[in-house]
Amino acid sequence: MERLLLSCSKSKSTGYTSRKLIGFKRDSDYKQCMEELSKYGIRPVKSIQKSRVICCHLDSRRTEQLKSLAQHPNISYVEPDFKIHAHGFVPGNVIGMRKTTRKQPTPYTRKRVQTKSVNVKGRRSTSSSDSSTTPWNLSQIGASKVWSTTRGKGAGLAIIDTGIAKHSDLRITGGVNTMGGSSYYDDNGHGTHVAGIAAGSGYYKRPGVAPRASLYAIKALDANGAGYVSDIIKGIDWCIQKSIPIINMSLGLEGETSSALKEAVQRARKNGILIIASAGNNGSVGGRIDQPARYTDAIAVAASTRGGKIANYSSRGYGIDVTAPGSYIKSTWPGGGYQTLSGTSMASPHVAGGAALLKSLHPSITPYGIAQRLRNTTKKLSSYGKRSQGYGLIQLDDAAAVADNGASSAARTRSTGRRRATKQ
Repeated sequence: MERLLLSCSKSKSTGYTSRKLIGFKRDSDYKQCMEELSKYGIRPVKSIQKSRVICCHLDSRRTEQLKSLAQHPNISYVEPDFKIHAHGFVPGNVIGMRKTTRKQPTPYTRKRVQTKSVNVKGRRSTSSSDSSTTPWNLSQIGASKVWSTTRGKGAGLAIIDTGIAKHSDLRITGGVNTMGGSSYYDDNGHGTHVAGIAAGSGYYKRPGVAPRASLYAIKALDANGAGYVSDIIKGIDWCIQKSIPIINMSLGLEGETSSALKEAVQRARKNGILIIASAGNNGSVGGRIDQPARYTDAIAVAASTRGGKIANYSSRGYGIDVTAPGSYIKSTWPGGGYQTLSGTSMASPHVAGGAALLKSLHPSITPYGIAQRLRNTTKKLSSYGKRSQGYGLIQLDDAAAVADNGASSAARTRSTGRRRATKQ
């Protein structure tokens, strides 16, 4: 096994190498290969001990050796270290964020949105704020109604993204850069925006869903909103090491399948961590949601509008769990200001912040318990099926009111026959 890896590995990238992840079944095999590579002066691009994963530049011309390596009984997989991208739409006047070249449904940019009635099955109400100071998106999911009980104090919430910038409405507890740099500060904007939605403090101007949650910045995406799967895995492992109970990932792989990423998400769940992920921005194109949202061990989030509709860009497919506001969401931005963005990237942190509120209320609650509360207390959006909205729009006040027997007064009046969609 070690000789096979050595025969394919190169110390640097060339025109005939490709960046690959090699997953090992046992710790001893991982260590043996690391020692052998070091002996011959080959330094891996990345080594992730907890995951038993080595990232190397492999010579694509060595087809037989690569095939034998992938089929070796001590090897779990050999796969590309895929590039993964943030799930946000970019206003045309924002400098520094990646402008996607992929075909998307109607792109959302900054503009004034009129208040509309939200037609939700079982109740019809306006989407106006609970008070003049509460943002509409937080009122729509009942976040501000929970604040009299908890604002998320004591609940750790990690944002794996482009980092988080210094801002008067953000209180960063700690963080890490998994891309090789020393700073976790945001050089893009996406991560700062996501962080403000989930846990903006509101000290200066704008609160997030869980204003007192402990916020952690994991910089795994670059200035263009892109990073490698290996960077994401290192971020997940850092959260496991720090025992951070909730992770938000507003990012995804569109068509690729990564065994390494799936194993990392599974490992996080086994360690008591709940991962919330955005479904993707491909609308009905492709008929499925992105990874990691597609995994059984993650909560997949679709995006809705202020008018109570599923956003046209929000990816459809099996595996969506819940829906949250994602269109024209105003939040924190590098430089101390605020920006309005749209995408399932903006929907996911609403759910992550909601999970932090529940964790603060019930410190011993499991990831499964949080997921069940969130799913069982939703409101179905009229005229949409589960492939578009999952169980429906989250209602955090109802989720927080769930009694020990697992049912809230609101949930008891709803159907109990709903089942979770099958995921990969």
